[in-house]
Amino acid sequence: MTRQNRELQDTQFFKVQQDQMSGVEKVLSVVYEALNEKGYDPVNQIVGYIMSGDPTYITNHSGARSLIMKVERDELVEEILRSYISSHGWEELRN
Repeated sequence: MTRQNRELQDTQFFKVQQDQMSGVEKVLSVVYEALNEKGYDPVNQIVGYIMSGDPTYITNHSGARSLIMKVERDELVEEILRSYISSHGWEELRN
């Protein structure tokens, strides 16, 4: 097996710094509230942004659009998934 083939067989690990997560959580909170205040469905709008990368899914209200663009979309997904897992008590199953 060549080195390249062996590398394709290996699993890569992705880890976001924990201190970044509190910042991502704050960004999501501000964006959620801004979308809600403007009468949008925050879940649909945030999903649209994450899936497409198009910032026009996010309102400019309260600086939400510029704020969310400072965070990588994969970090948003990770924070949302982390919160979902925590709310279901699944993190205990990890060990």
